[in-house]
Amino acid sequence: MKAEIFLPEDYRPAEDEPFMNDRQLEYFRRKLVGWKQDLLDQSAETIDNLQDSARSVPDLADRASEETDRALELRTRDRQRKLVNKIDAALRRIENGEYGYCEVSGEPISLKRLDARPIATMTLEAQEKHERREKVHRDD
Repeated sequence: MKAEIFLPEDYRPAEDEPFMNDRQLEYFRRKLVGWKQDLLDQSAETIDNLQDSARSVPDLADRASEETDRALELRTRDRQRKLVNKIDAALRRIENGEYGYCEVSGEPISLKRLDARPIATMTLEAQEKHERREKVHRDD
């Protein structure tokens, strides 16, 4: 088991330090774990809200509105469930020593990109190329 790594409250990964050193990895690990916990807390809150709203509403318009709200909430939670899976995959990449490197080119992903989107698996250039290719095939 690894020793806990000290991170100052105001720590931000910097370009002038070695890429994906222990401090950077710990910074991103904590960021991912916190994000995942927020999503799980929201999910539990949704379950409570759905159970509370499972009452019989006599007015058809009110019932339709409530069903629409419930469907929207469930779609949102499904997207968040998929996001939790991506967070778990990023945490596994940290453990495996693969985090921060593009899965296509093997190049380092910029720290700014990882800070904005810690689940990123590709450099910005590789992601743009992937999206252009996806768009071309989708239009066929």
